[in-house]
Amino acid sequence: MQAADAKGVGIQPLPLPMSRSTNGGLTRGALAAYAGPALPLAALTLPLYVILPSFYAGTVGLSLGLVGVILLGVRLFDALSDPIVGLLCDRFSPPLGRRRGWLLLGSVPAAVSAWMILTPPPEAGGLYLAGWGLALSLGYTATVIPYSAWGAELAESYHERSRIAAAREGMVLAGTLVAVSLPALFDGMRLGGTPEALGTLGLLVAVGLPGLALVAVARLPEPIEATRRPLRFREGLRHIRENKPFLRLLAAFVVNGFANGLPATLFLFFVARVLERPDLQGAFLFLYFLCGIAGVPIWLAVSRRTGKHKAWSLAMLGACAIFILVPMLGPGDLLAFSAICVLTGIALGADLALPASIQADVIDVDRLSSGARRSGLYFALWGLATKLSLALAVGVAFPLLDLAGFESGGAGPEGLGVLVALYAVVPVLLKLAAIALMWRFPLDETAQAALSTALREQERQRDAS
Repeated sequence: MQAADAKGVGIQPLPLPMSRSTNGGLTRGALAAYAGPALPLAALTLPLYVILPSFYAGTVGLSLGLVGVILLGVRLFDALSDPIVGLLCDRFSPPLGRRRGWLLLGSVPAAVSAWMILTPPPEAGGLYLAGWGLALSLGYTATVIPYSAWGAELAESYHERSRIAAAREGMVLAGTLVAVSLPALFDGMRLGGTPEALGTLGLLVAVGLPGLALVAVARLPEPIEATRRPLRFREGLRHIRENKPFLRLLAAFVVNGFANGLPATLFLFFVARVLERPDLQGAFLFLYFLCGIAGVPIWLAVSRRTGKHKAWSLAMLGACAIFILVPMLGPGDLLAFSAICVLTGIALGADLALPASIQADVIDVDRLSSGARRSGLYFALWGLATKLSLALAVGVAFPLLDLAGFESGGAGPEGLGVLVALYAVVPVLLKLAAIALMWRFPLDETAQAALSTALREQERQRDAS
């Protein structure tokens, strides 16, 4: 290792402006520069899967069935591309490096595709949506995987990783708030309808994503390449299978993601049919995500006292205690539901920031055993798990509601009991299972420090040989 890596940071020196404070952590300016691209990246996810279907079916004029088939195909392509992009960004290095170079390369097609898909011409058809949807999916994946891997490699200390993940995920929530708010803002201020709101969002992404990526690249260094030799495919799979902390974390993440995906999928139905206030759907969503932003620093502070896995478990346990009250709600219980949105929103901050930080720790286990730094592949598998959780939520909830006779636009009691059970009861059971997996998680601060020491010694021996 270079002399600058004597403390195991694994980061190349950077000219002024300095990226690190006197205690070795990123300065606030460097942290803000790293977190910046998460804002436009987050704004891409919600419109693609929530706003675009109704926009292309209603305003553009495509059939709802055609839009559904196209977006399903885009989602499948998106899932399949994750591990491929993860492998590529670990193995191949553009001029600016495996993390910074891929971030810049991916941000440009993602920005162009976002603009095109959010501002379709009047004659746009199914091929237009499919082509730009696939381009956006690939550009987004090629941006977000090296970006997440970069964050994991910017620090080797247990709590600094949480700080970096918290900054990024807080910006993700802010971007989600922007995406949620723009249509309602344009409508309320009479600035236009959905086309104008999506056009503004497209412009913000088209300018903001490559611009903020460039700021991050200029402000922060490229991690030193720690891979001594590329692994053969079977050998790489063997190291993943033997990484027990990763498999345990992944299982907990999928289960908890499924628990979060069910109420997210059914949120609009619950507000419209159980609370009987469809006009407040946007307001409740805004409140939930706003409190998610507030929750990030709270759980970051808790994790410094309890450890990351315990803090995450406590957040999930708190969400269970709050969410089990949801079946008691009925028409007009708006204040109680607002309180539930506030408290579960705060718990959401832990769900976003802490698992991503623990992921950086379990990558160290693989690095020590395999001799390769494969953060891109690990975060690709992480992204695949996220998409699997969301797909499970839709694939389970909608057929069960259909069997129960539930109708989204209906007015009777048919299927409401199943809706409430799927929205509130099943997620609590799932979260309890995730807590059981994480409560005694083996990688705490002491174990991670020992891993870092072993990695430094491994590097020292390799450099000496």
